[in-house]
Amino acid sequence: MAGAGAAVYSSTSSTVTVSSSAGISFFPFFPKQSKRPSNLTLIKRPSKSPNKILFFLNPKSNFKNKISKSVPLSSVIPQNLQKISGFPFSSPSFDSVAVFLASLAVSIFVAASDVGTPVAFAIANPTRKLQNDEMATVSLFKQNTPSIVYITNLAARQDAFTLDVLEVPQGSGSGFVWDSDGHIVTNYHVIRGASDLRVTLADQSTYAATVVGFDQDKDVAVLSIDIPKGKLRSIPIGVSADLLVGQKVYAIGNPFGLDHTLTTGVISGLRREISSAATGRPIQDVIQTDAAINPGNSGGPLLDSSGNLIGINTAIYSPSGASSGVGFSIPVDTVGGIVDQLVKYGKVTRPILGIKFAPDQSVEQIGLSGVLVLDAPASGPAGKAGLQSTKRDLYGRLILGDIITSVNDQKVVNGSDLYRILDQCKVGDTVTVEVLREDHKQKIKVVLEPKPDET
Repeated sequence: MAGAGAAVYSSTSSTVTVSSSAGISFFPFFPKQSKRPSNLTLIKRPSKSPNKILFFLNPKSNFKNKISKSVPLSSVIPQNLQKISGFPFSSPSFDSVAVFLASLAVSIFVAASDVGTPVAFAIANPTRKLQNDEMATVSLFKQNTPSIVYITNLAARQDAFTLDVLEVPQGSGSGFVWDSDGHIVTNYHVIRGASDLRVTLADQSTYAATVVGFDQDKDVAVLSIDIPKGKLRSIPIGVSADLLVGQKVYAIGNPFGLDHTLTTGVISGLRREISSAATGRPIQDVIQTDAAINPGNSGGPLLDSSGNLIGINTAIYSPSGASSGVGFSIPVDTVGGIVDQLVKYGKVTRPILGIKFAPDQSVEQIGLSGVLVLDAPASGPAGKAGLQSTKRDLYGRLILGDIITSVNDQKVVNGSDLYRILDQCKVGDTVTVEVLREDHKQKIKVVLEPKPDET
């Protein structure tokens, strides 16, 4: 680039050299009425060196000669100032700007005379003294950053004019390394609808990812990347069963595409319930935190103060879509079992009763408590066992179906209770379902079956 130069302070020659197009015999940084510092002398270069201005720092002054690095002058002068009125940077019309910036550079060197070690022109911060809690946070971030990834969701779109099929970024999110075999865990809603997925590691290397499996009901997905084992660092897995409200937590992710962002907070609540973004099925025992979680944080880890994974950051409560101090994470105890099944089988085998039931509000409106069966197909487990659906008689009057009041002697007040109980069961289990039919209760045994699309 024309006019490129360097600002150098040499501890041996005590000079600062700044490139320019001509010698200038004044130093505009100091007012005329002020006395020039005793350690600064400005000398115009001889004509044989018209492109140099030398500033001499008096070695007898108390200025400590401890800066010995050189940097391009272009790093000091913004690119949008390197041309003025069509003249290149080396033109005489720019001399006054160049000299002013050179003067500013010298003043920075003078002000930095107490720096203890050789540093670059952009002087690095001296070693900072941190409090114990700050040191712990910094250490936690450094140790876990290599385990955090940035996920880009690309979807195929056809150009309306050329009819070419293009890959368009559909969304992005976060994830983390589960094991050394290249398995990446994230939220299902981060990868939903993707035709191509890219995973970017902490060193900015990017890999194509394939979907190993996903659980829509719990909003969990597992990806796989082909990478040497030694390059991956799996995240430490913790326990969420013994968490306490008030303990510190840390969220690392890529909010708004800003990679590896750390936010801190506390556990604000436990055993919350949110709905799956894909199916609407409730997710129980969710962790509530006030650590800032924003779009792009989805799929990232929630860590305890030891740096162990305790949850996956999944959702926020916010009318604006940005963090409002109410974030939700799926607990690691829930995630662990799901990931194990996805890695081993590529799917989650979850038991069902095989019914469709009414919204909770409908049951409340008729003054009852439980789950009202709207439909129990004859081919499903509940239909085979004899549960009755809601229907209309010949006159169009509504005849309520069975109302489930308990399963295995555990009380069922609403749909969330039913899902919670079923999550504790396995495919093939026989459960005892107590129902209210007309004006009396009866117990029916049902053999649980897997969801049809997971068979």
